[in-house]
Amino acid sequence: MARTLDIRKTPVSPQLPHQEAVRTRILDQAAHLFLTIGYAETTVRRMAGAVGMKAASLYHHFGSKDEVFESILTRGIEVMVESFDIARSISKGLNAKEQLRYHIRAHLGALFEYGPYTAVHVSSFHFAPPIVKQQIVPIRDGYEALWTSLLNDLNANDQMSIPTSVALHRLILFGAMNSTIEWFDPNGDYSLDSLANAITDQFWEGVSPK
Repeated sequence: MARTLDIRKTPVSPQLPHQEAVRTRILDQAAHLFLTIGYAETTVRRMAGAVGMKAASLYHHFGSKDEVFESILTRGIEVMVESFDIARSISKGLNAKEQLRYHIRAHLGALFEYGPYTAVHVSSFHFAPPIVKQQIVPIRDGYEALWTSLLNDLNANDQMSIPTSVALHRLILFGAMNSTIEWFDPNGDYSLDSLANAITDQFWEGVSPK
């Protein structure tokens, strides 16, 4: 299903060297295409056309469509990790529910405020060829491990009560957060803060000590 999520706010900096600026433009437009029309329909010709160049010219900057896709996915996870680290720093010392709320808001912010780089992990990663998955899966696993560690720490300190696998509850939480790109409109009636609060409250009610 086509998606309209497109929050590319930051223009390419004019201070970037020309080669890097062109690569960034290609990645920005390609990420938008991967998100809105999917992996299969995003061809080299379409990526090149989106930045006003011929397909052959794109190969001066990237060796293949899969190299472009891998670069986008890598940057997406980098943003997720950066957001997680900021949330961890800001929420340090707060109670468990507030720590969880800050991290959920950070994850949602990475999905909706950075743009397609992060959202393609939800919409298109499943269709990536094995050679791309081989490179990206360890990076994704590293991000997921940060969340598992967070939940383990909160659970170990008796601030939460997770009776079964922490990893399973992390998957449930990820499902709730990631599925929002299919239906949530950040310019609609509810803010990202409201969405983060709702997800936090619903998850918390299921794991807080009774």
